[in-house]
Amino acid sequence: MTDFTSVQNKVAIVTGASDGLGKAIAMCYAEHGMKVVVSDINEEKGSSVVKEIKSTGGEASFFKTDVSKEEDVKGLVDFTIETYGRLDGIVNNAGISADNRPTHEYSISEFDKLTSINLKGVFLGMKFGIEAILKSKVSAGFVINIASLAGLLGNSSMAIYTSAKHGVVGLTKSAALDYAPYNITVNAICPGTIKTSIWGNAPEEVIQQYAKLLSPNGRLGDPKEVANLALFLASDLARYISGSAITIDAGSSAGKLTPSQWTHPEILD
Repeated sequence: MTDFTSVQNKVAIVTGASDGLGKAIAMCYAEHGMKVVVSDINEEKGSSVVKEIKSTGGEASFFKTDVSKEEDVKGLVDFTIETYGRLDGIVNNAGISADNRPTHEYSISEFDKLTSINLKGVFLGMKFGIEAILKSKVSAGFVINIASLAGLLGNSSMAIYTSAKHGVVGLTKSAALDYAPYNITVNAICPGTIKTSIWGNAPEEVIQQYAKLLSPNGRLGDPKEVANLALFLASDLARYISGSAITIDAGSSAGKLTPSQWTHPEILD
């Protein structure tokens, strides 16, 4: 069943929506008839996403937000209510990465910056977003937090990022229980290695080498694949799914890859 008409006219906030996963989710939502508030700290790129959505017949607005600041996130939610009259759901996607290094070599300021955006920012989005969803008295509210495989598994040289993403998963599970009686679903998406601008100007051959190393199926994920999952979770097709941390990683989190020789490789001929 692929009927997503249930999302039409829903009002959703997507944070960190100027690029990458956030942009893909915002574009996907608008394509299926949702009214999207594009939120990002980068006003130029965020406004460009809104223009792109409008050029294809979608409905969207931009609000500049630093998700680590309480007043910004509250302002974002207030703007949404003032503009569209209600809030059906929020996708807390905004986040930053950190350089890989042993735990003891991170500075206190690096810890504070990363957790203020990756964990506190999600909490603020949930706090003010859920308050608005409850006040809007919508029948099928939703919260989607973009976590990571690092929210489920340990990662060497990524202690701060990993701890923040584990926190996101914990927030998700607890809030799912808080708001289940009010028909608000709360889920986390845990992407594996996705092809976004984080790769910068890396040559395609380098990207493909990493893809073979990091992904069981030998390719990087497409942001649109994550967006499709976010669309499903926002729809009535997923009303019985809550408190889940859903991986989208080609099986990376399933276990260890062990090379083996097929007895009958000719089956592929």
